[in-house]
Amino acid sequence: MKGYGREKPGWSDFTFTAGEKMIRLDDLALFVRSAALGSFSKAAREVNLLPGQASAAIGRLERELDIRLFARSTRSLRLTEEGKRYLPYAQDALQALRDGFDGLRGDANCLTGTLQIAAPSDFGRNLLLPWISEFRRDHPALDIQLLVSDQVADVFRDPVDIALRYGQIDDASYVALPVAPLNRRVLVASPDYIGRYGRPATLEELAGHNCLQYRLRGRAYDRWSFATAEGARVVQVTGRLVSDDAEVVRRWAVAGEGIAYKSWLDVSADVAEGRLELLLPDVPGEPTPLHLVCPHRRQFSPAVKLLHALVERRCRPLVDALPVTD
Repeated sequence: MKGYGREKPGWSDFTFTAGEKMIRLDDLALFVRSAALGSFSKAAREVNLLPGQASAAIGRLERELDIRLFARSTRSLRLTEEGKRYLPYAQDALQALRDGFDGLRGDANCLTGTLQIAAPSDFGRNLLLPWISEFRRDHPALDIQLLVSDQVADVFRDPVDIALRYGQIDDASYVALPVAPLNRRVLVASPDYIGRYGRPATLEELAGHNCLQYRLRGRAYDRWSFATAEGARVVQVTGRLVSDDAEVVRRWAVAGEGIAYKSWLDVSADVAEGRLELLLPDVPGEPTPLHLVCPHRRQFSPAVKLLHALVERRCRPLVDALPVTD
């Protein structure tokens, strides 16, 4: 943004007219980010502005539009009804300009620009990372920013274009493309752990084992769900090791510290190479489909479409090897 801490000019340095209105694209972009983040200060920090400068930019936009976009107080910032109606038009206008700018710089066979991706820690480090390297070699003019974390990225608020997510996507406000729809959780333990503590023969016997637990948003997942012949079965487990990083849980399992209940995609290589063994393979774990999530269909740029196709293609043979079926 011009004057907003950037060294190089870009498409957002300019203004456009709407009737007799002169709207600065910088101001429009700040409006969209302020609405997403719920804060002028947070939006200002993203572009190296002072909060007062961001507030002044929104005020300038409001004067040009002759409407009140935000209801402000000392403790909160929320969109007015006029702001809510205007927001999708502002988002579409900015995206259309980005699409046009990208279109001038090259076609789908010469991808340019920046693609920001969020992915779960285990999947991101052990599977996606080499696939991203492959993707970059095929598209060297494309910049990629990869956020690897088990904190669920909000594609509306966080500075990411797309997110890879496990689980059912029930929120209709997201656009979700299936990547591995048949993926499931599986019980695994290392040969060393099995040799020392035995292999559970039933779900009930899990109560006598150290079960490695995963924590998300402050809650440990100690109730594991399975699909039995009698229907869904939830098993309460206990264990002395808990982590908020799924990769740590996998490493503990490989190190022989206990039994883990993991996405098959995350442990398929460990099982294939003998570092982990499947437990109770005849009892299917809960479905854990993998999706590529995006806030708007306009975000499905050529780069996103090609990356989705690559990840789906790489995941398919892994899921096909899943020995647990309905």
